[in-house]
Amino acid sequence: MRETVQAEVIMTFLVSEELSFRIPVGLDYDSSDPYAVKFTFHLPGDAPVTWAFARELLLDGLSQPSGEGDVHISPASGEHLSDVFIRLQVGCEGALFRAGAAPLVAFLDRTDRIAPLGEERSVADFEYDLAAALDNILAGNTEGQNAG
Repeated sequence: MRETVQAEVIMTFLVSEELSFRIPVGLDYDSSDPYAVKFTFHLPGDAPVTWAFARELLLDGLSQPSGEGDVHISPASGEHLSDVFIRLQVGCEGALFRAGAAPLVAFLDRTDRIAPLGEERSVADFEYDLAAALDNILAGNTEGQNAG
């Protein structure tokens, strides 16, 4: 059975040292893709922008600089569970966000109840097998109804 977790957090979009503003960001997790989380950024005047990246990257970035490529997450300070920086990069263009760690930890905790970290594969396999079994059952019932 497909399960989802959704949350909304307020992040600070750091445009420059002089300019920043707070924006709502939707967090989504879907057990059909158990390794990923999606962040939907609602920037003023623009269509929402969604980024998907590894759930483990988000977890790692809460305590240490993490990420390669387009997404980098790191603690804002050495304090335990302070804010985190999330840097998104596309080519030479980038965006930097600051978020409180506590709501991210709460979100990750809820995803862990659906698919514990390290056990994503078994959750995905179970859901795939369940969907295939249901398809077979429904196909069998349809054939049985047509035969009668």
